[in-house]
Amino acid sequence: MKRITLIFLLIPLVVFSSVTRAQEKKVIDKIIEIGTTDNQTMDHLDVICNRFGGRLVGSDAYENAAEWCASQFREWGMEVELDEAGEVPVGFNRGPWFGRMLGEDGMTLHFATPSYTAGTEGVQRGHVLIEPKTRAEFERMKGKLKGAWVLISGMNNGWPIDYSEAGDSIRAGIIAENEGIAEKNIEIRRANRDRAENEQEELLPVKEEPALFYKEMVEAGILGIIQASPVPIRALYDRKNLNNGTMTFDNLPKVPDIKLDEHQYRIIEQKVKERRYFQLEFDIRNHWKPGPVKYHNVIGIIRGTKYPDEYVIIGGHLDAFDVATGGVDDGSGITPHMEAARLIMEAGGKPKRTIICALWAAEEFGLLGSKNWVEDNMDKLDRISNYFNRDGGPTVANSLSVPEAMYADFEKVCEPLNDINPDFPFTLTTSEPRRKPERAGGSDHAYFAINGVPTISFGTADPKGYDFNYGEIWHTERDTYNMSIPEYQEHTAVVTAVVVYSLANLDHLLSRKGYFLEE
Repeated sequence: MKRITLIFLLIPLVVFSSVTRAQEKKVIDKIIEIGTTDNQTMDHLDVICNRFGGRLVGSDAYENAAEWCASQFREWGMEVELDEAGEVPVGFNRGPWFGRMLGEDGMTLHFATPSYTAGTEGVQRGHVLIEPKTRAEFERMKGKLKGAWVLISGMNNGWPIDYSEAGDSIRAGIIAENEGIAEKNIEIRRANRDRAENEQEELLPVKEEPALFYKEMVEAGILGIIQASPVPIRALYDRKNLNNGTMTFDNLPKVPDIKLDEHQYRIIEQKVKERRYFQLEFDIRNHWKPGPVKYHNVIGIIRGTKYPDEYVIIGGHLDAFDVATGGVDDGSGITPHMEAARLIMEAGGKPKRTIICALWAAEEFGLLGSKNWVEDNMDKLDRISNYFNRDGGPTVANSLSVPEAMYADFEKVCEPLNDINPDFPFTLTTSEPRRKPERAGGSDHAYFAINGVPTISFGTADPKGYDFNYGEIWHTERDTYNMSIPEYQEHTAVVTAVVVYSLANLDHLLSRKGYFLEE
């Protein structure tokens, strides 16, 4: 009798389990159907790149994009948090820029300026000089500096010249060293007068430093400085002065810091050495707004029905450098995740545990948005199954490598993936334990990993041979919408939605056994 009672008690549980699995399969099938017939990943990317532009923290473009993404999450039926993550002392908005060399062999100039640096005062035209390297050279040419564009040494690495007190101090020390070298060279020249030609002593080289007399040249009235740059041109931001309190609305940079195509730089430099007269003309519209300017993470939430305080998180950074439009870094990361969230909602998904789609602020300024969220949500970290970060380009998600303890769960979760598109077969392998990081770096997964959260990400590839090169777009003028690969992006969104929804419906959190090395 007891055995019969137990059988009858189990029948409802088996039926309920079967119904639940059928419902989950129905949602997964619907996700795949919508994702393959009405995928909107590239539509999201079009809006954030081409309507808003480069989404630099502190800019109107970033604030507009954050508000729009939040409105999309709400429209899809998700909960939304605009999570205040920090502030910058002033705001910066980039307008158009233009330059040309005037004269019989004139040309349009190819250049950029780092963010949070000065623009021109309208259209400004002037002659060109090569920067002085010694005090004697500066004194000899200081009257000619007024109204000049000055070619400085070195090669652009994306950062502007540091005009802070610390930068001035470094330059002052080098100037003093060069004064000593100049004195020794005077002695060498005198001694060489009495030496045979084959006994001549070589002069000592002065120490090189770009814009060595920066402060003095600005005071003398230069229009701006020009440095050679590899192509494509990389333009970052004035990190030092923005972060150290030097930059305020009443203390902004005074002259443009131009990074010019190195091929054009060499042509111009040669003309200057030949003392040929010509002019350069620039119109650079870098604009400011008073601060402080707050910035926010955009947190989209699909609340769990059974385990609302347990989480699966997908994320990437919404901010981007504004020399381009962030079409890849990290538009190609956040838009498949946005579409994954939309697909789950559109398919009627009701996950057991909470799914979070996080669009982080200020990743490019030091992972600040994700760091702030982790620090504010330490109580949630033990209840996160996995944080999936995407910030590596528009290649297709086609693999996962997971610890042995997670393998059976992922095997079940990934089962539908090979039925989506035969062009993109999916592979699942096991991984060895990894060392838990002690310091941040790379991308927004970092502070999760430091605090023990699994941060398994999809392996990606370029199986159709589009010859994507991340170095070409990384923080450069080529990071635009058209550099993303639609079929890869769209397939990644479907894969992400299937995996994340299925993980959120497991009856347990993923095991962390064997993910990190034992300490």
